[in-house]
Amino acid sequence: MSLSRRHLLASSALLALPALPAFARPGELVLWGPPSTPSAVLAVAVQQGFLSAVAGQVSVRVWRDPDELRAGLAAGSIQASIVPTVTAANLHNRGLGLRLLNVMTDGLNTIVAAEPMADLNALRGRTLAMPFINDSPGLVFRRLARAEGLDPARDLRIQPAGTPAEAAQLLLAGRVDAAMLPEPAASAALIGAARAGRTLVRAFDVQAAFGRHFGHASVPQAGLALRDGWRTEHPQAVEALQAGLVRAVAYARANPAAAAQAAAGVLGLPAPVIEQSIAHSLLVAHRARQARPALETYLRVVAEGNIGLIGGRLPADDFYL
Repeated sequence: MSLSRRHLLASSALLALPALPAFARPGELVLWGPPSTPSAVLAVAVQQGFLSAVAGQVSVRVWRDPDELRAGLAAGSIQASIVPTVTAANLHNRGLGLRLLNVMTDGLNTIVAAEPMADLNALRGRTLAMPFINDSPGLVFRRLARAEGLDPARDLRIQPAGTPAEAAQLLLAGRVDAAMLPEPAASAALIGAARAGRTLVRAFDVQAAFGRHFGHASVPQAGLALRDGWRTEHPQAVEALQAGLVRAVAYARANPAAAAQAAAGVLGLPAPVIEQSIAHSLLVAHRARQARPALETYLRVVAEGNIGLIGGRLPADDFYL
């Protein structure tokens, strides 16, 4: 057989082979998220196929509270999750091997009450329901209260709640005067109140107040964090994951009704509640290294007086992917 004929046959055989993917995808990835609207972005990304290049199978699960999240990260059962950025900084500085890929909200907390509040001094002598009192909502509120001349330990009563839904129920039942609620719990409270013939409003804009006092109008309180094991094994999947989440945020903001339908089962909430919440959740997918100035401002503010909250120092360069 001539060389040219052998070459032709070999080339034909190569052409007949199935095309190989650009990189070896992981077989499966579980994306974890909180019981809040940023997890809707994960659900949209999966449903719309935006993460098809990330892994053979991608699913979404919701952790119930920050304690469950921290336990899963420490045990290695959670490799990728939306986390409070304070928690991410703390675990990274303690050597857990956790890096922040992006920021997924510029702030989604609001204080819900019967009437608008010009400032937090309107809460003097009143009772405020607070979910996750020792995590992002509680940290942000206490720092803002002090900035507005309010002593959160003496000037009002804070009623701890195990979950945002529980805090909303306390407000709807009339057992508290106001509630610090993340989305979609704030939207759920407003819809529930309207059905019961009561009036509740988004009484205090937490993000705007943060900007007035601390210089950054964003509150980058949550983002997607990755354990080092998965991240280093699949660097190209990391880039595909970020690209897919950017697309999912754009889709959710442009198509809130469809996004809500995709997320209803994941979050265990009616689609109309999630749809309303999307407009109030400041959903983003900012790369962490680009959002670093806002992140450092936020971490400094909430950790003032207790630097141990973020592990003793601001995270180094390698925290920000």
